[in-house]
Amino acid sequence: MSIRLHKAPVGRLAQTIESDPHTLLTDASQAEGGDGLAPDPHALLDAALGACTALTLKLYAARKGWPLENADVVITHEEAPGHYRLHRQLTLHGELSAEQRARLLEIAGKCPIHRVLTGEISIDTALA
Repeated sequence: MSIRLHKAPVGRLAQTIESDPHTLLTDASQAEGGDGLAPDPHALLDAALGACTALTLKLYAARKGWPLENADVVITHEEAPGHYRLHRQLTLHGELSAEQRARLLEIAGKCPIHRVLTGEISIDTALA
């Protein structure tokens, strides 16, 4: 799988993100010199964690036959030099027992993006 980015046909800085067959946009805020046409890269990173969490919880509950109707996820973050702290708040909808809720909280920490973000990440960069 590869993700391709190139200058979007709109805005000063906006980028088109292509992940076949999907196309998304990202942009910087106006305060950062962009036009604020789309989520910035930090919002996309935060959204990746939130989306992965919600999907993981729904899939897990479905496999277990648990009555999870929906999992609302709110992600916020704090930034300091050399540190990016994510905060994740879950609201679980459905007639779940205390044990099921506790297990789903545990499973949230096992979603694939959570594992990537809390593991070791290496980035190799080359010119084409």
